[in-house]
Amino acid sequence: MNPGKSGIRTLSPGEVLFEDGAHASSLYIIQTGQLRLYKPKGKGFIEIAVLRTGEVIGEMAYFDDDGSGKRSCAASAMVTSDVIEISFSAFAKTMSGLNPWFKTIINTLVKRLKVTNARVKELESNSANLNYGSGKKSGYEFLKANDIIKILGTFFLMYKAHGEQHKLGLAVHRKTIDLYMRDIYTIMEAKLDEIIFVLIEMEIMELINDKSGLPKINVVKNIDLIRSIFVFYNTEKHIVEEEKLKIEKEGVIFLEALWKETQKMGTIKEEVVLVPIKHHLEKWKLQKDAITIDSLEDSKEHGIVGEVILDGGGMFVEVYYAKLKKQLPHIQFVHLIEKVNKTKNK
Repeated sequence: MNPGKSGIRTLSPGEVLFEDGAHASSLYIIQTGQLRLYKPKGKGFIEIAVLRTGEVIGEMAYFDDDGSGKRSCAASAMVTSDVIEISFSAFAKTMSGLNPWFKTIINTLVKRLKVTNARVKELESNSANLNYGSGKKSGYEFLKANDIIKILGTFFLMYKAHGEQHKLGLAVHRKTIDLYMRDIYTIMEAKLDEIIFVLIEMEIMELINDKSGLPKINVVKNIDLIRSIFVFYNTEKHIVEEEKLKIEKEGVIFLEALWKETQKMGTIKEEVVLVPIKHHLEKWKLQKDAITIDSLEDSKEHGIVGEVILDGGGMFVEVYYAKLKKQLPHIQFVHLIEKVNKTKNK
């Protein structure tokens, strides 16, 4: 759709609606989905707000005092989203029909909001590069260890206190989550949403519709797993870097394949099981994926897998089943958090 034209636009996850400083000719109403507002900063950016269904985005440029009509921040879709685009020319016709005193109130509110936004961005900009784990400046990190521990810990306590039984697990409405996370513990909404997206991707959490038909019920399928990840992350924070449980992307994919193989074996009581890997290696080689036996080195160092064994033309790896079962969710969570932080730094 050409800029300045009215109509409906569909945005894919991660798609940018408009860039910071770009010329503005339209405002938008979010019909479905979720968008974030952010201010680029170095290799990363400062989160400003998360907007959802029914909210307006991009309207501030219309009220620029200098008439420049430039975007004061950038906006992108967090999930697949539909937005209704309304051109400034069409919006101006609506504004021209308003009572003069009502227009004065609107313009006053806009000016006050701009001052508040500028102050918030200044405060967040001053603290964005601080690495709270070491107390040193070390580049932009969106989800810090303290953020993650606070969010996971709050989730566990909140679901224990307010979770209602659902066929999928424990259910809590988004308004209760916002009360704790945003209003009580002042957790940035965008950080909360990223953690929720990670839990959904891991199939620990699922969104379902409330009575009004909006996806605002967050169901946790395994509250004990959230507690386990919380304890793991808090423990990892206090150990030296070289001892932390870190598995490269290829190693994570390998471990996920091993886990799927163990699930085909039925009930496992043995401490060590032999898991076939030859067909996986052949598949990865055919797909030209950089996943080899060497991808298991990190897992071997942490005692999750043992030796590779050749037997009768087959290839197997020793898997310490209990440790794989316990540590795989932790490894997957760490991997997804690193993925989020890397994405923010692009």
